[in-house]
Amino acid sequence: MITTAPFPSDLDIARSVRPRPITDVARDLGLREDEVEPYGTTKAKVTLEGLRRVETANQRGKYVVVTAISPTPLGEGKSTTTVGLAQGLNRIGRRATVTIRQPSLGPVFGIKGGAAGGGYSQIIPMEDFNLHLTGDVHAIGAAHNLAAAFIDNHIHHGNALSIDPNGVLWPRVVDISDRALRHAVVGLGGRENGLPRETEWVITVASEVMAVLALASDLQDLRARLGRIVLAMRRDGSPVTAEELQVAGAMTVLLRDALKPNLLQTLEGGPAFVHCGPFGNIAHGNSSVLADRVALATSEIVVTEAGFGADMGAEKFFDIKCRASGLRPDAAVLVATVRALKMHGGVGRIVAGKPLDPALLEDNPDAVRAGGANLTAQIANVQTFNVPVVVAINTFPTDTPAEIEAIREVALAAGARDAVVARHFTDGGAGAEELATAVWEAAATGAPDFALLYPDDASITDKIETIAVRIYGADGVDFLPAAAKAIDRFEALGFGHLPICMAKTQYSLSHDPKLLGRPRGFRVPIREVRLAAGAGFLTPIAGDMRTMPGLNSRPGGERIDVDADGNVVGLF
Repeated sequence: MITTAPFPSDLDIARSVRPRPITDVARDLGLREDEVEPYGTTKAKVTLEGLRRVETANQRGKYVVVTAISPTPLGEGKSTTTVGLAQGLNRIGRRATVTIRQPSLGPVFGIKGGAAGGGYSQIIPMEDFNLHLTGDVHAIGAAHNLAAAFIDNHIHHGNALSIDPNGVLWPRVVDISDRALRHAVVGLGGRENGLPRETEWVITVASEVMAVLALASDLQDLRARLGRIVLAMRRDGSPVTAEELQVAGAMTVLLRDALKPNLLQTLEGGPAFVHCGPFGNIAHGNSSVLADRVALATSEIVVTEAGFGADMGAEKFFDIKCRASGLRPDAAVLVATVRALKMHGGVGRIVAGKPLDPALLEDNPDAVRAGGANLTAQIANVQTFNVPVVVAINTFPTDTPAEIEAIREVALAAGARDAVVARHFTDGGAGAEELATAVWEAAATGAPDFALLYPDDASITDKIETIAVRIYGADGVDFLPAAAKAIDRFEALGFGHLPICMAKTQYSLSHDPKLLGRPRGFRVPIREVRLAAGAGFLTPIAGDMRTMPGLNSRPGGERIDVDADGNVVGLF
């Protein structure tokens, strides 16, 4: 009887590789010793002075964004593909760098687990990546909560700015999933403990400060953006900013080191920047502009990741991140899996934390083709921006040749430049060489006609409707009274020029997670619109978006521990 050894865990694979000294990785990028600030031997920060020097000295590399079809709750391996593609590009002789988001501790200790990639396409050290790294998220939380404390303190000490206690917009944050904090009352216990009022806690990655850090171009831009954050409204309806509350400077001081991009490495020793992690639903779901700039100035090609499907992360990458940075993409990679397309085709149900539905393991190319309508729509979404698309077919052992071929047929018929099978999870960079070749060819051609979806001077309602109709496939938008009132107020206050950061479910092209495939005949309801003046966007809310996740009945943190030697165990 032939037995197959179980595939090693991500943590076991990560520990099987001895990382290169991070100073050697930095040296390969052309960074000088005084431009790198090591945190131990396996991770470091890159100074902004170093960024400015390499940008002046070098030409910009190719810029590739990795996106996906509408994912299942299990995800479709976008981070793994991002890392594997960079490893593959390095294997075919191209100097490639990864730029990727840092995960929140909430999902790490919740149901999702880590986000450093998977299998033989990971960023290491895996434990550091998923836990505290260099402390950036904690600095963001401290800066955010400092502003929250200043607001309540200002009200307590006379309220010279005439802040409406019911008009405080700024929540508090914590980077742990905790549903009990979604709705709370502060200021209880008498006069000396503040004014009682309702508020909420959100997870730190949903903080506007995180989005600000991810979009800032330098320290002074960070300072200016923090100053523009609207914390509350006065009784007369005018906004109160962090600058007016005189807290923006102190917030900047707390974030001075967090602004510097973090340098790590892939399992195969290639460079990887891990910096910022804005929430993919409420914020723009992309890693930092600064990390991309360092990578582009030191590499032939940069592979970055945009959160969720092309209707979410990629649209925000183009319309928010590229608009803010001035950088222009050369190509996009769209990740698809057999299991997800089957689900979009009406077969099986995928629930995080539970075994895969047996129906999804049966050979069914017809279901793949039916679900391919979602793939077709997401390819069209990227092509709307005139960016060439290569489809990465992220394979699993249960996928059949007929099902894989069905994905290729759908992708090529939809206008993808290529659709390539990728086995980077099991084979690392070697399993992504064919994908790397296709992506390099697409990026070499580039996107000379790249265009944003809407101009700055379009009205807020026109921008929202453009996204809903052209990207989601909706028949139109219904603005609920609260949303319409907010739009009128923001336009009157001079915020109408800001881009749109839509908040909706990631599981459907629509606002309704139950509408799979390529839904038709729906309208998008906008129940409210929020302002992120510091980050520089408006956030319309479609459906019920939670900014504070909850832990499930058996959270992943139950498995995480240290062994007798002090090593972390249980991360996945």
